[in-house]
Amino acid sequence: MKENTPAQVKNPLWTRDFTIITAGSVVSMLGNTLSGFAMNLMVLDATGSTLMYAIYNILYLIPNALAPILIGPFLDRFSRKKTIYTLDFATAGLFAVMSLLLYTGHFSFVLLAAANCLLGAIGGVYLVAYDSFYPLLVSEGNYQKAYSVSATLETLTVVMVPLSTLIYRTFGIVPLFIVNTATYLTAAIMETRIRAEETYIAARQEDGARGIRRFTADLTEGLRYLAGEKGLLAIAVYFLFSSLCGGMTNTVTLPYFRKAFADGEYLYTLTWGMSSLARFLIGIVHYNVRLPVRMKYGIALGVYIGLAVLEGGYLFCSVPAMMVMMFITGLLGMTSYNIRISATQKYVPDEKKGRFNGAFGTLSTVGAIAGEAIAGALSLAVSERAVVVIANALCLTAALVCIGGRKKDVAKIYNVET
Repeated sequence: MKENTPAQVKNPLWTRDFTIITAGSVVSMLGNTLSGFAMNLMVLDATGSTLMYAIYNILYLIPNALAPILIGPFLDRFSRKKTIYTLDFATAGLFAVMSLLLYTGHFSFVLLAAANCLLGAIGGVYLVAYDSFYPLLVSEGNYQKAYSVSATLETLTVVMVPLSTLIYRTFGIVPLFIVNTATYLTAAIMETRIRAEETYIAARQEDGARGIRRFTADLTEGLRYLAGEKGLLAIAVYFLFSSLCGGMTNTVTLPYFRKAFADGEYLYTLTWGMSSLARFLIGIVHYNVRLPVRMKYGIALGVYIGLAVLEGGYLFCSVPAMMVMMFITGLLGMTSYNIRISATQKYVPDEKKGRFNGAFGTLSTVGAIAGEAIAGALSLAVSERAVVVIANALCLTAALVCIGGRKKDVAKIYNVET
């Protein structure tokens, strides 16, 4: 066999464990998409306020931001697999309780906000555990293909959004919560069947540290690692601003569509559905075609710039033009995700993944929280479209400064075979 034969030829991607984690993720994402969008609609229907909608989302994001930085160090010492399926069982239980309470007429904004806050904490821990465990189930040489599968299947769940709207308008939110209970329970049971050994645990237990001293040492080491890796830090800071932009635009986009168009939520799902369609199609391409290694950094920077320009201006266009622009952003967004996630997860050692993903997740969620708060406040003074322009101007500046200004450091991470 030739020396330059790609590793993926020798190592199959679809192992037993990879198939289980993929199937379980799809099942839970389908249910979560169904109920999540309906919860947003319920809040808007109950309050009629963009500011209250922003507060509701912030109540999810605050624990979602704190959880990763607090749990990351522990996930480098304890089982990520057990964390994943335990949290899925817990989520199934939470939606079962919510179904019962709402069915018996105990709805209130406070109840929904409290549940959203708890879901934020669970989601923050789950994301770090999942992002740190998933690479362990991917065979060498298959990172790009694996993350193409993950992201492509995730986009398929967006087809649930129109169905979510229809069910919510017709039957209310209780049936959606019941479905979500079933999907999370199914995913949890599937995940208990994963056999992969987590060898990093033994390596991290050897130092003998205990309790709060161990946690503090792990947390400090993780932050020091991120600060010492200039390329990773530049990527993390850019995505902090990208998340800030996302928080701002997500807060005002759905309210804008509802105000600007009759049946705006349906038009919103159709417009953003074009982005999901594009992500699905380009995901198939990424699964079969490897990006040129030496061009990944340049492609990523171009994508970051293009996303800011397109997303900053699409609300000023006609509906057909918005759909075309959203289709292009879908192509770019999937490419951005695949380059970043496959490169960083290959670059970071297994025993440091929990702390890196925890720090990265916290920075991203802090950005989203700030974006939600800024957008909620700005919506009282300027139009939703103006908020979107301001957000993407910040994101464009961050791309030019953090990624463009750190070419050597970022290219070292991005321009690798994954």
